[in-house]
Amino acid sequence: MTQSDPHDVLLSHEMLAPMEGVLSSAGYRVHRLWEQKDILAFLAGPGQTVRAIVHAGEIRLKPGLLADMPRLGLIACVSVGYDGVDVPWCRDHGIAVTHSTGLNAGDVADHAVGLLLAVWRGLVEGDNRLRAGRWTHSDRMRPRHSLRGKTAGIVGLGHIGEAVARRLEAFEMPIAWWGPRPKASRWRRADSLLALARESDALIVCARGDANGLISAPVIDAVGPRGCIINISRGQVIDEDALIDALKSGRLGMAGLDVFAEEPTPPARWVDVPNTVLTPHTAGGTLESIPQMVAMTLENLRRFFKGEPLATPVGG
Repeated sequence: MTQSDPHDVLLSHEMLAPMEGVLSSAGYRVHRLWEQKDILAFLAGPGQTVRAIVHAGEIRLKPGLLADMPRLGLIACVSVGYDGVDVPWCRDHGIAVTHSTGLNAGDVADHAVGLLLAVWRGLVEGDNRLRAGRWTHSDRMRPRHSLRGKTAGIVGLGHIGEAVARRLEAFEMPIAWWGPRPKASRWRRADSLLALARESDALIVCARGDANGLISAPVIDAVGPRGCIINISRGQVIDEDALIDALKSGRLGMAGLDVFAEEPTPPARWVDVPNTVLTPHTAGGTLESIPQMVAMTLENLRRFFKGEPLATPVGG
């Protein structure tokens, strides 16, 4: 690629705006989808020359949009997840999909453990009580349960699930897991998701983002009034209405969430939901992991335009 003949790349979402400078420095001509007031005009004009889309994988990309870009050959997801992309449709239409697999697994696992500690031991609640001047000596006489000896159930034993399991072993927690496909592991696989939920004191959801509604009302109820659910997967993996109802009624003890059905989630939705710690989808983004994911995206773009095998194709 030369500066006189740059390849056209489309940034799909405004959260990726900081990548424009990196892509321009690499010699690409960058278009910003969110700034196109007339999508039809864009597709009939610059969209005809777009060869690749740099994408935030959880954002829905409609096949109808992709079908109107005849030269499109690659969707490069900066994220690990790619649940917003219809991969089978792309495959059928000759469009490759890549992602940043495994690069932020440790950071996401750290966040999951942090959420578990925060909600299980009441760290945020304690901080709020102290700052509000509501700390009394009787607070120390209302102890909480230790994590030691409690069972951690991992839903989805991929890169992140394994990293969570390794960390929780250090807390002397027995580990079990469930996923739709058996795999070799030193941890025991439960017979079913419901069986895992029943035996888990803390259920940590690390499933793929396309597992919509996997954590249903029966699964939530199986965790029970003394149990905890942590979600660092995708918001749609949990029936969020059922989760909120269970927390309000006391059928579920606690929850720590980094992802939500709608993002940003409406704050009013959580005002009267007890025993929760909520973070704004920040588990996977650190000053160390983001540059690695950007670098992987750039490498996949380079290989695509050079006609080389892609570094991290989905399903590869």
